[in-house]
Amino acid sequence: MALNIGANDVANNMGPAVGANALTMGGAIAIAVVFESAGALIAGGDVVSTIAKGIIAPESMGTASVFIWAMMAALLSAALGVNLATWVGAPVSTTHSVVGGVMGAGIAAAGFAAVNWPTMGAIAASWIISPVLGGVIAALFLWLIKSRIIYQNDKIAAARKWVPILVGIMAGTFASYLALKGLKKIIKIDMPTALMIGAVIGVLVWLVMIPAIRKQSEGLENRNKSLKVLFGIPLIVSAALLSFAHGANDVANAVGPLAAIVQASQSGSFTDAVSIPLWVMVIGALGISFGLFLFGPKLIRMVGGQITKLNPMRAYCVALSAAITVIMASWLGLPVSSTHIAVGGVFGVGFFRERDAERRIRNARLKMPERVYYAPEERRRRKLVRRSHFMTIIAAWIITVPAAAILSAIIFILIRTAIG
Repeated sequence: MALNIGANDVANNMGPAVGANALTMGGAIAIAVVFESAGALIAGGDVVSTIAKGIIAPESMGTASVFIWAMMAALLSAALGVNLATWVGAPVSTTHSVVGGVMGAGIAAAGFAAVNWPTMGAIAASWIISPVLGGVIAALFLWLIKSRIIYQNDKIAAARKWVPILVGIMAGTFASYLALKGLKKIIKIDMPTALMIGAVIGVLVWLVMIPAIRKQSEGLENRNKSLKVLFGIPLIVSAALLSFAHGANDVANAVGPLAAIVQASQSGSFTDAVSIPLWVMVIGALGISFGLFLFGPKLIRMVGGQITKLNPMRAYCVALSAAITVIMASWLGLPVSSTHIAVGGVFGVGFFRERDAERRIRNARLKMPERVYYAPEERRRRKLVRRSHFMTIIAAWIITVPAAAILSAIIFILIRTAIG
């Protein structure tokens, strides 16, 4: 399961940076391996109990052996489902895969009453909310960059004003996110405190970036290509921080059921809170890293370049929107998928580009009606978001939970039949 998380999920953090040519494939994999592992080992584990105990009622399982078989079936079904999605080139939610697996095994073991339906309802709501929110926020930031920097007469002067502000927003957002997610083992931080920490760090980074961007922009030509240079390093940093946060959060998808199995087999208790041995977390961290190294490039290319064309500005909007959306979801108490948010951000950027291109053509027609323009059919063919990938990904998202649940129920029945 950890191998499959590395192969499928990590592409969402690194894909935009690779697609924008801010990172090479090798550089992206190296950064992701380090930061995913660090996130898993330093800050991972806070959602393991939700995976292991929050979806089904453990007491409904009857015996520890039935509970162990159910968790085993959940792991196997989720791993097989994500593996299939990676093979067809669809970035799916590993969180939803393992949630579906646990639900299916729970239903097969103890009936529909075993499932915590309010939790499942919140997860289902996040299918729609998280990608739409991620797309809208990414589109808003791209609109800001285009209107305040790209479409200005003096692009470099505009960039000197706005790039430090955007980097400050990014730093403050990630500081809040990591304070919420990454420091739970050391100190419990509530949302207002995390936002205050983020605001202070955001202002400090903004002040530091003003002279840094001014120095970096010296001698740059007044054109869009020059702007890409200014967004390169912030994009790489944001990709690394997203990887840390992902490792902290999504390692639970692999080690949650395993931690529950270890506890139930060693102590016989399967209703108590789950504790996570260090070696279990190490398995999760190493598995994610090896999965990314062996199988990650395919999905990285898909997210980074095959849905819509990304440059550093667009990719930066995707990364920033992912962090902001996760913080908003944490505040609202919604269990969201980092995959859905990041891919939703890529879609949001692509659809905004389409709309912006249509608007510019309409304006140009008003000013120069005599000029020859593309016919409507040709414009449809040249859409900036590839519809085939869009439909494949949406279909994969819809079937993730039910497919994992059905497969998990079948595997659980086979295990119980084989063991007797």
